[in-house]
Amino acid sequence: MLGEVASTLSLAAAPVCQEHRVPMISPSSTNPQVTKKGNMIFRVCFIDPFQGYVCAKFAHEHQKAAKAAVLYDQAANYSVGLAEQFQQHFEAMGGSVATKQTYSAGDQDFTAQLTTIRGSNADIVFIPGYYTDVGNIALQARKVGITVPALGRRRMGFDEARGIAGSAIEGCFYSNHYAPEDPSDRVQDFVKKYQADYGATPDGLAALGYDAAKLLGDAMQRAQVALGRGSGGRDCRDRKTSAA
Repeated sequence: MLGEVASTLSLAAAPVCQEHRVPMISPSSTNPQVTKKGNMIFRVCFIDPFQGYVCAKFAHEHQKAAKAAVLYDQAANYSVGLAEQFQQHFEAMGGSVATKQTYSAGDQDFTAQLTTIRGSNADIVFIPGYYTDVGNIALQARKVGITVPALGRRRMGFDEARGIAGSAIEGCFYSNHYAPEDPSDRVQDFVKKYQADYGATPDGLAALGYDAAKLLGDAMQRAQVALGRGSGGRDCRDRKTSAA
């Protein structure tokens, strides 16, 4: 099984796959608990502790932020976990989290949370959410007078977010699993082939989906050899392939 994409859904599906001995490969579920559900559960992406560390390092070293605000989706495992990881690493680097605010996916009014964030005088706002929510938050943040940049997780930079927020999202940052501008021959070959087939530049999820399929194919080939030898294969539950 290839999927699920979201950590919350992968955490629900993983025990079922494990029980029935069905290999499950998630392209993009970053919650560390996903692959801990059993030895049949795999992923090809980085995990939240790494993403939280990178975001904290970027905020502290590149943006020179001393104080951060965090606004996260309280009902989403990935968002809760990433908010915790960001705070842990940011504070370990000498920064402080001035305020932590919550919302639920699909909320339309963020005025109360953003007003509190504005009053905290944070240098940066960390928002580990999906583009639909992040777009609305970015737009409303500018309306209430927040001028500091937002920093988010993968999917914050999608065209959909820009379509919602317009210029309000300019100057913000997000982490991702790959960049289509990567000069690597393997990445550029992937981008070229994807554009030829779909007429668009592949985003992070496209690259991870490709990697997941490649990993599955590689595992199937090695399983045939392993079965012939009568021995088991290697445990690569957090193996990261490249978009190639």
